[in-house]
Amino acid sequence: MGYDAAANGRRREPRRRFSEILAMLAADEKRDRISVADLFTAMGDRTFGALMLIFAVPNLVPTPPGTSAILGAPLIFLAAQMMLGKSPWLPDVIARRSMTRSDFSAVTERAAPWIARAERMLQPRLSLLTYPPAENIIGGLCLVLAIILFLPLPLGNILPALAICLFAFGMLERDGVWVLAGGLVFVASVVVIGGVLVAGFMATMHILQQAFA
Repeated sequence: MGYDAAANGRRREPRRRFSEILAMLAADEKRDRISVADLFTAMGDRTFGALMLIFAVPNLVPTPPGTSAILGAPLIFLAAQMMLGKSPWLPDVIARRSMTRSDFSAVTERAAPWIARAERMLQPRLSLLTYPPAENIIGGLCLVLAIILFLPLPLGNILPALAICLFAFGMLERDGVWVLAGGLVFVASVVVIGGVLVAGFMATMHILQQAFA
C-alpha cells in the first residue's frame, strides 16, 4: 500500500507559488498535523518538484551521519517514478509521516525568505526542458543524485542535494534555465564524488599492498 497522487484526485486550482502553498498549509487551523500526503494533495501537478525539494533541502548543510540516507530513500522512489513517467507514489510509512502544524509553521517561516528569493528569479522559460521526455531525463539524473545521497560519503551530500534543488525549482515553475543549472551541478557532483571514490579506492589498494608486501 502507498499514497498515489493521481488516485487521490488532483483538482484544477489557480496556480500558486510553492511558498504560498506552504504558507496556506501552515495557516490552516483545521489541521493539527501536516503530513507528506497533505503535501501530495496540495501540490497537484507539481508534486515531484515540491517533494524532491523538501527532501533535498536538509542535505544542503552538513548533517549527522545517516541523515542523508534517511532523506535519500524517498528521493530514490520519486526520481525513479519521474524517470519512468509514473504518477508520484510513496509507501504509507513515508506518506503518513507528519509534524504538528506549529512545527511545520516554524520550519516554513525559517525557509520562507530564501524560497521567496529563489521564486523571484524563477519564471516560465525554456519550458520544453520541464516536460516529457526532458522530465524523464531529469528523473534519471535525480535518481543518480539520490543514490549518491544514500551512500555514506562524508560531506558527499551537499552538491547532489543542490543539483536536486535546482532541478526541483525548475520543475515547480517550469523554468528550463534552472534545469540547465541543475545539469551543470549534476556534472560537478559526479566529477567530485567520482574523484572521492577513486581516491578512496586507490588509498585502500595502497594500504593492502603495504600490508601484504
